[in-house]
Amino acid sequence: MKKKILVTGAGGYIGRVLVEKLLKNNYAVRAVDRFFFGEYDAIAQNLELIQEDSRKLEPEHFQNVYAVIDLVAISNDPASEYFEKPTLEINANSRIATANLAKEAGVQRYILPSSASIYGFSEEISDENSKANPLTVYSKANELAEQGVLPLASDNFVVTVMRQATVYGYSPRMRFDLAINGMTYGCYIDKVLPLMRDGKQHRPMVHIQDTTNVMLKLLEFDAAKINGEIFNVGSEANNFRIDELAERIITIVEPFVSEKIKIDWYGDPDHRSYQLNFNKIESTLNWKAKYSLEDGVKEIVEALRDKRIEKTDNTLTLKWYKELVEWHKIIKNVEKYGGILDIE
Repeated sequence: MKKKILVTGAGGYIGRVLVEKLLKNNYAVRAVDRFFFGEYDAIAQNLELIQEDSRKLEPEHFQNVYAVIDLVAISNDPASEYFEKPTLEINANSRIATANLAKEAGVQRYILPSSASIYGFSEEISDENSKANPLTVYSKANELAEQGVLPLASDNFVVTVMRQATVYGYSPRMRFDLAINGMTYGCYIDKVLPLMRDGKQHRPMVHIQDTTNVMLKLLEFDAAKINGEIFNVGSEANNFRIDELAERIITIVEPFVSEKIKIDWYGDPDHRSYQLNFNKIESTLNWKAKYSLEDGVKEIVEALRDKRIEKTDNTLTLKWYKELVEWHKIIKNVEKYGGILDIE
């Protein structure tokens, strides 16, 4: 039988890429999501879709599961600050509960894709032993999740934490509220690159194909080398200062638009600033990132050009959640007898 992987957040930006990759690599997938951002276009063989909230998972969801990749999250700082209570419930509490349920059900591996944002602000280059300094609800929730799942590691339950750099690149469920993705869209469509002040902050980045490749590698890697371990995920080549990153993106995109691209500064100065050391993942897993900034920017430009993606409300996390909440209020106020015009 194919090994079954339970993926929470399977309908999200990373989840859509990961699930496709798992299926191509001969795994069966149990994909759990609320599908706020849209359902899968087609049901693939060996793909089981479960529309459920991660806070409501039950033991039966983990039956016959080999490993869990717990992607579910309110997935950026603005959305997490606005929805603070659900963020703590989902990003921290539900993941800890999922890990416990998985262990009790005999699942062999649990992977937590956390965030390098837990380093918050540091003038040093941070490795996995550096002190965490989470500055936002999102990063604090990730730290709580890590603290809750790592003690569950045992001989029969392999727990690994991935502290991902900020992800970029093309996904069928696209997000344009991520730094490189949003900058690329602005350059190509508006000929203006939006840039958060003051540009001197440092931020590590990782391509979506690279981080999902790490997830696949952790599914089968020597348990003794990864159990109870934390890995920074990214590459030295993708440690950027934000203003320098912006200039590089402009250089990549300008040949596609044949005109000069301007920078549009916005917001208050961003106090999050950190660079990462990736020696541990490169030496332990014998892994190196394959994808560059240029790869990610060009694939997004090409997807925009070919109209495979577009910027809509549901590519902006906070805006979409706010719209769903407002629609919910309207529908609750007018619904009668199980419908609006068609009723039971």
